[in-house]
Amino acid sequence: MLSEQTIKIVKSTAPILAERGVEITSYFYKSMFEAHPELLNIFNHANQKQGRQQTALANTVYAAATYIDQLEVLLPAVKQIAHKHRSLNVKKEHYPIVGEFLLKAIKDVLGAAATDEIINAWAEAYGVISQVFIDIEEEMYNQANWEGFKAFKVMKKEEESSLITSFYLQPSDGSNVPTYQPGQYITVRLSVEGEQYLLNRQYSLSDAPGNKYLRISVKKEGENPTTLGKVSNYLHDHIGEGDEIEVTAPAGDFVLDTTDAPLYLISGGVGITPMMSMLKRTADEQKDRPVTFIHAAKNSDVQAFNEEVDEALSKLSQARKYLIFENPSEADRENNRFDAEGFLDEEKLKALVTDTNASFYVCGPVAFMKNTIENLANIGVKEENIHFEFFGPSINLKEYQPA
Repeated sequence: MLSEQTIKIVKSTAPILAERGVEITSYFYKSMFEAHPELLNIFNHANQKQGRQQTALANTVYAAATYIDQLEVLLPAVKQIAHKHRSLNVKKEHYPIVGEFLLKAIKDVLGAAATDEIINAWAEAYGVISQVFIDIEEEMYNQANWEGFKAFKVMKKEEESSLITSFYLQPSDGSNVPTYQPGQYITVRLSVEGEQYLLNRQYSLSDAPGNKYLRISVKKEGENPTTLGKVSNYLHDHIGEGDEIEVTAPAGDFVLDTTDAPLYLISGGVGITPMMSMLKRTADEQKDRPVTFIHAAKNSDVQAFNEEVDEALSKLSQARKYLIFENPSEADRENNRFDAEGFLDEEKLKALVTDTNASFYVCGPVAFMKNTIENLANIGVKEENIHFEFFGPSINLKEYQPA
């Protein structure tokens, strides 16, 4: 338990952290990686370069300062982060390293304002906060199918659209394919030629559980793989059938509920991948559950899984599909391949949502999710009925402003 004096001091630093948090976390990562470059085998380098990891950590530290006397308020966010840590093989021995350099960053950036009293209070608080993460992650490690990374062989590689390709994976050692919940993800780790450190990326499992394989469906990101999309481009261009990649056991808390409530699966672009797992599981096990499948894409050329979606929906007694194309082709228009043009806005959602007490699952680009979540709230959907998945560092979608 933290002392009242420690709580008071930590809470008093919240305004400073709100103002200079990113400056502190940027300094933290720079100094930690200089001293411990081996940790670059764990972190997503793209998120570092884009500043997303620094912003996410700043938000987390600020939240910890604000709720240091009510840490239970942060548990949902802590569990989400802990899933990502477990999937990246973050271990308890990493936490003292993080604590050392986080305290150093606070002291060096704030200078004289970071008194010994403040640093000591934060050292005590960090010990409590880190132990919460360690305990939750230890439980997740104990529940996982295996610990760390395991070799899987690509048994099939299949193009789903001009941008998205699926990889069907089986354990190289011949062991059973792990069970998982619809909506979960795995971490893929690659050694890429020309890269000094290993590269990690998390991808949703895009098929229903219970098959003799794990399937991930990867969008080829960016026109220049040297600056963006190194892992996705490498998978598309260099990983073929028979090759091996390393993955961690399925993780994540963005999982399908098993109630009878009407289900809305809302996705943009490659955000369709966890929805495929949810849709196919529902079609197999809850055939009478009302399902509305809403997907936004640029056009049919980049849209994935259209026939697979139709096949799953045909198994359901109450199912609807609604496609929104931002920039439909002439062929799309001639063949009536979409239901609306433009973006999924509040007006379209209002026309589609017939039950605001339903379960809503949202996945896609950050701006798409931010707008969709806000629009769902505007039409009367309660926050607890909206579930979403964002890949990358945890951020506050309500505060996100597209560049």
